[in-house]
Amino acid sequence: MNNASPQDFVRDNTTLTTTPLLPEVKLHLATEVTPLWQATEETLAATNLPPPYWAFAWPGGQAVARLLLDRPDLVAGKSVLDFAAGTGLVGIAAMKAGAGRAQSCDIDRFALTAIALNADANGVEVKAVSADLVGRDLPGIDVVLAGDVCYEKPMADRVTGWLRGIAATGTLVLLGDPGRAYVPRSGIEKVASYTVPTSLELEDREMRETVVWRLLPEA
Repeated sequence: MNNASPQDFVRDNTTLTTTPLLPEVKLHLATEVTPLWQATEETLAATNLPPPYWAFAWPGGQAVARLLLDRPDLVAGKSVLDFAAGTGLVGIAAMKAGAGRAQSCDIDRFALTAIALNADANGVEVKAVSADLVGRDLPGIDVVLAGDVCYEKPMADRVTGWLRGIAATGTLVLLGDPGRAYVPRSGIEKVASYTVPTSLELEDREMRETVVWRLLPEA
């Protein structure tokens, strides 16, 4: 395993499956949390990887993906950015909903591998992008989608401040949030809500009421 490629590591530590909320989308997901966390820490410690967030379909991303499949008009024919993509679920859902193109961005190279494998499993083309885009302009992007990015205050403040600037250019910005502590309290507009089944290994309850918010230019 020490010499495993990212593709082999993702395949060996996940199962190709679906979630109850999104039976249309197949993803390589960890069926148990602890073994994968240990494998990442022990086998890949030398690479200084972050925790394997890419192996779980987090509630915020699931809600955004469900919205796109329910409301394809939001992305049909448009250029979409799936920010902090993890599994690539949201970008994949966008393409299934008829987006013109989708980019899924993450800074974890194993997430980029998972995105590619998951897109292939669903028969769609999603460009995996390795970059920290926060603070940058996004020319040519019509819709920015972000699931579950408000769980830590420094990140939430940095990301939402940047995305408000993006929204001010006319870009549609949607945030999926399952009640994290640092989601903005103002300057947001409710678009939809879903009850998302979750695991007690990852969350403090078995169901998360998850809202998709439109982020407005000003709080």
